[in-house]
Amino acid sequence: MKLQGAWTAIATPFRPDLSLDWDGLAKNVEFQICQGIDGLVPTGTTGESPTLDWDEHNGIIDRVLALCKGKCGVLAGTGSNSTQEAIESTRHAVKSGAEAVLMIDCYYNGPSSQELRDEYYAAVAQEFPNTTVVPYVLPGRTGTALAVEDLAVLFGRYPNVSAVKEATGDLERMAKTRRLLGDAFSIISGDDDITFKMMTDPAIRANGVISVASNVAPAGVAKMVDLAAKGDVAGAQAAMEAVAPLLGVVTVKVDNPRRMPSGDTLIVNDRYRNPLPIKTLMAGLGMPSGMCRRPLGRMTRAGVEVVRAAARQVWQRNPEVLAPVGEFFKVDVGARIADDSVWSALAV
Repeated sequence: MKLQGAWTAIATPFRPDLSLDWDGLAKNVEFQICQGIDGLVPTGTTGESPTLDWDEHNGIIDRVLALCKGKCGVLAGTGSNSTQEAIESTRHAVKSGAEAVLMIDCYYNGPSSQELRDEYYAAVAQEFPNTTVVPYVLPGRTGTALAVEDLAVLFGRYPNVSAVKEATGDLERMAKTRRLLGDAFSIISGDDDITFKMMTDPAIRANGVISVASNVAPAGVAKMVDLAAKGDVAGAQAAMEAVAPLLGVVTVKVDNPRRMPSGDTLIVNDRYRNPLPIKTLMAGLGMPSGMCRRPLGRMTRAGVEVVRAAARQVWQRNPEVLAPVGEFFKVDVGARIADDSVWSALAV
């Protein structure tokens, strides 16, 4: 599989009791397909894989594969901080029809790059030679990172390790990846806000994105990626600017007060990470979402208002970006954005 184009890191919707919302998942998948997305990535970070048990994890992959068969690609999230778990998860996904898997660098136990190469990625790539294996480099969450040099070694030894999801934010690293691995290798953006830069930088020439924002704006993100891939930089920039406010709320940082036992009030900068902001946005717009499983919770009103402001800006300037949400899910997007009660209900 040549990994390219616009892929959505699909969120996992939950019911109010935080059980899986299977009907909601099916609706969201159908929305993505009808909006022309190239592929879906279930059970990744955005899908809250850390709080899914393995039955849920495997069940989501099975359901998404069945819904997408013959319609769009699926890149199944099968990574773990245990190589054996990753092998077992990959085996299940492959038996269910997955042609490609996404594997995050091993979190918490923090292996070296050499260990990631030999004891993790190589083990899976060798076990499943006909399956595309995509390393996911996200040091901000894992505390480790597969080096570009070791990625090149893997690509040389295992042709099925033919793409990387790049979420380091390090453009020099990405340029090195292109120099060492060449154009046959796919570089996929894992950061919505720099996808345009990655795809139009001649030293990087990224092949696409695994997007969070495309949960709510699949057509808008796909348009930007398609135009960039065709070399229409001006068109891609215009498409990027239309969705830009949404690209900036994958993570939300706000100052929140803390009341001390002494009675003093101090300020702490809280960083609300993916998928909390995107699920807040989905819920606010009326899409199947639900809240996140603990330890993720709810944002304060200040955080929710950052997300709401992004939606309002897009709706006012480029309503065509969010109009498909209203049409597909049969909601009044403008009315929901304007309704204070909708957003206050999403705040802690």
